[in-house]
Amino acid sequence: MKNRIAVALLVLALMLMFSAPHPPAQEPSEGVRKVLTKVIPQYPNLARSMSIRGNVRVEVLVATNGTVRSLEVKGGHPVLADAAQNAVRQWKWEPSAHETHESVELKFNP
Repeated sequence: MKNRIAVALLVLALMLMFSAPHPPAQEPSEGVRKVLTKVIPQYPNLARSMSIRGNVRVEVLVATNGTVRSLEVKGGHPVLADAAQNAVRQWKWEPSAHETHESVELKFNP
């Protein structure tokens, strides 16, 4: 008798689990929006005189209208970081129903 009750409860639990409505799929929040306007960063004179080259990685919070809401440098030489931030602040992404986080990597070579 106990086995029948256990099996019935298991079947009931499985039925409830698979028949419950699933939450709607959410838009991915990383790197899904198309960039409409890119501004190329200016290579800093100090970096040129010191022969500094490399990449700067920036995480950008993009507003629903496609403009940069905020950004944070995640890696790269500090002399290059300001130029990267100044350029990316002027970028424009396609509009979306939600804010998204976008990863941008800028390469600096003299």
